[in-house]
Amino acid sequence: MLENELIKLRAPEPEDLKVLYEWENDTELWIYGSTIAPFSKYILKKYIATYNTDIFETNQLRFIIESKQDGNVVGIIDLFDFDPFNNRAAVGILVDRNMQNKGIASVALSLLCEYSFKFLHIHMLYAHIPAENKGSIKLFERQGFECAGDLKGWLRVADVYTDVFIYQRIRQ
Repeated sequence: MLENELIKLRAPEPEDLKVLYEWENDTELWIYGSTIAPFSKYILKKYIATYNTDIFETNQLRFIIESKQDGNVVGIIDLFDFDPFNNRAAVGILVDRNMQNKGIASVALSLLCEYSFKFLHIHMLYAHIPAENKGSIKLFERQGFECAGDLKGWLRVADVYTDVFIYQRIRQ
């Protein structure tokens, strides 16, 4: 359920420290998440060592996207802000810049949706996508997510406020 011929989704391992450190500290990516300060290697190493895969306890679940062709880490995909009462979770995805536009994000999101709906029995997945992020909008729409609303001026990028679209997909 968490893999196909192209990729597999797996838990973070100590060997992932270097690439996670690089991605988490890339300030150009911070607008897509909630990061406002750099992560130390120590903090990330501790995170990996104590990683808990129980979404009902931590309200989040991170998967490393690994290429089955060469075993390289090509991205991460997360379930976060899991709400067990309302049975919904947010989705976040990052694919390494060098691996984008190769179908990896689409396959990873498809696998995550299948796992979330069929195994975790989540009712709804959702994502907050900046209006300017046309690639993510296309990705989520191709995976059956629908725009459910527009949060006006939701994100501050430098001195400009930008809209964010809420995309959601409900289990059929």
